[in-house]
Amino acid sequence: MEFTKDNISPYIIGTMRLGTWGSNLSTAEYERFIEGCMELDLIDFDHADIYGHYTTEEDFGKVLKTRKDLRSKMRITTKCGIKLISENRPEHRIKSYDLSASHIEASVNKSLASLHTDYLDVLLLHRPDYLFNPYEIAEVFIKLKKEGKVLAFGVSNFSPSQFDLLHSLTPLVTNQIEISLLHRNAFEDGTLNQCQRLKVVPSAWSPLGGGELFKNSTDSKIKGIQKVLAQLAEKHEATSDQILYAWLRKHPAGIIPVLGTSKIERIQAAHQALKIQLTHEEWYMLWEAALGREID
Repeated sequence: MEFTKDNISPYIIGTMRLGTWGSNLSTAEYERFIEGCMELDLIDFDHADIYGHYTTEEDFGKVLKTRKDLRSKMRITTKCGIKLISENRPEHRIKSYDLSASHIEASVNKSLASLHTDYLDVLLLHRPDYLFNPYEIAEVFIKLKKEGKVLAFGVSNFSPSQFDLLHSLTPLVTNQIEISLLHRNAFEDGTLNQCQRLKVVPSAWSPLGGGELFKNSTDSKIKGIQKVLAQLAEKHEATSDQILYAWLRKHPAGIIPVLGTSKIERIQAAHQALKIQLTHEEWYMLWEAALGREID
């Protein structure tokens, strides 16, 4: 299944907090969670080799090992390139980034084994390695695709110039970046403009701003955002998080939020938010609240 704007799920299911970095789900709980998402036609699951200190892919893969029927009905994205200090990677002496061909290929092979799958739908380079060689990366991407191990490639947290450099040598299908009402750089630094120009799918990690907007705060901007969220939530008979998802999805670049929850009821609530259509002015009400002033 291709990763395009026409067939990607309206949300991507993030797996970072499913394992030891969060809810520590059992295999049976993973299975129920996966099935609950797929019942909503949310079939895109986002991994990274480092999640759970290199254990979450394996935890997820235990389900696919016994439920082989699920694999063909889902898309799996995983990321590589960050080397964490971990007892599961004793050879790593410091935290660093490594986008060498040898590290990318080794990471893919480990992810395939952990996930109990023959192929990855999408491989993302997790962070830009300041020493990355785009020609070397393009060659290993071609090799991995020819071998049938990876169907498509993208990046995460790349600047527009870094994206352009690599995309000029090998096609990229997405840039997964931090986008939220509290992190608006992508609207102004050319990232979303680039995605529109190239017809590339942008996905947004931490789309709810890390939960800061749901906490009691003395920050005047946070309080201002919360006030507008409450007004819009009442008008649209929704919750604040649903309004935030609708705010992101309003943008014509087609931003796909990555949902970081392990609670299926929150996944269901996000799915219900697809019905919410904010007006132009409502979108700017939230932008203005985040700025803390009227726009220029």
